[in-house]
Formats: sequence, C-alpha cells, structure tokens
Amino acid sequence: MRAVCLLSGGMDSAVSIAVAIKRGFDVYPLTFQYNQKNIRELDSAKKLVRYFALPQHKIFNIDLKQIGGSALTDNIEVPTGKSPEEIRRRGEIPITYVPARNTIFLSIALAYAEVVDADSIFIGVNSIDSSGYPDCRPEYLKRFQALSDVATKKTMEDKPIGIQAPLLEMTKADIVRKGMQLGVPFQLTWSCYKKGEKACGVCDSCILRLNGFKEAGYEDPLEYER
Repeated sequence: MRAVCLLSGGMDSAVSIAVAIKRGFDVYPLTFQYNQKNIRELDSAKKLVRYFALPQHKIFNIDLKQIGGSALTDNIEVPTGKSPEEIRRRGEIPITYVPARNTIFLSIALAYAEVVDADSIFIGVNSIDSSGYPDCRPEYLKRFQALSDVATKKTMEDKPIGIQAPLLEMTKADIVRKGMQLGVPFQLTWSCYKKGEKACGVCDSCILRLNGFKEAGYEDPLEYER
C-alpha cells in the first residue's frame, strides 16, 4: 500500500504520518512552502523525513501570500493570549485561517497520489482541539472524498483514493499520547505561528499544543519564549 502524507512539520502531521507507517503504508511525504510566516516548520518537516527514514520528500512551492487574507500569509498580526477554552469556542473563524488551504493542498496531493499510484492520502487535521477552521471538519472531508471519487483516472479504473484523517476526532492530549506510543520525536516538530528561534508560547497553536501535553501528562520538549 502507498500513501501520500501531508507533512507540515507540526505535531499533528507528524503523528498522522507515524500512523500511516504503523498501518503498513509506503509513505510519500508532501510538504508545502506557501510563503507562510512560520517557515521554521519546513525545517521540521525535513528533520522528520530523515528521522522516519523516508526515501522521498516532495516540497511543493505555492505562494498563498498573493491571495493573503490570513495572519499566516499577510501583514496581519497573529493573535495571542487566549485560553484553550476561548480558542476552542466555536463562533467567528480566527484570522489565522488560510482561505481554502486544505482544499488546495488536498487537490495537489490527489494529483500526486495518481502519479505514484497511492491508495490513500493522510492529512493530520483535527476537529476537536482546534481553532474551528472550516476545512478541518468531518463534513468537509466527506465532501472532498466524494469529489475525489468522481475526479480521477484511478477512480474510473475502480481504484479510489481514500482520504484518511486519523486524528480527526482526537483531543490534543490524545494526539500527544498516540505520538508517544508511536515514538514520534516531538522535539523535532514545530507548531508556532510566529517567527522566532523559540516557539512564542502565546499564539493559538502554541497554547493548544502546550495544553495538550499538560493534559496528557507529558512535558513538551520544545523551548518557549513564554
């Protein structure tokens, strides 16, 4: 079995790729350089590929800064200082949402999966301990799967490509525990939305990550500014 695995360099994508390996897939890691502020995650993705001894690593360049509209790609300040409860509270979509990012990424992954004859695409999205992004919901993935099922040559040949999101219904603490169980090197991952030598500790992503480690009963191995 073969799987194209989206690998950002963050903790969720690292655990997702470890799950794919555990399930016996030959993994084709796919990372996107989309002119994001947290470019440090690309270095983490490369380190994870070396750690897992994966033979191929495709880094796809696309400039989503040309579209903008997000604190991760535009001249917009990254919000800080929320509690985990405030971040998880569903309401207004936060400014860190990158418009249509997962749709763009999954479409490119679908094309790559056809080329390498992959059976599945793994994506490390999570709908519980998240910022409420619309393209991280179960409904979204079901619709994308339906699109994939009518959009490819492989489907016409009765070889559909499955969209797998093994972390979708897990809390951040569950993800930490699963990663520990699978030997994921969390010290190599990067989750912070801001630029810097150390993770900021106050953006939404850092807060959810730190809270996940705390609830799981582990210490986060990353260094933080605060």
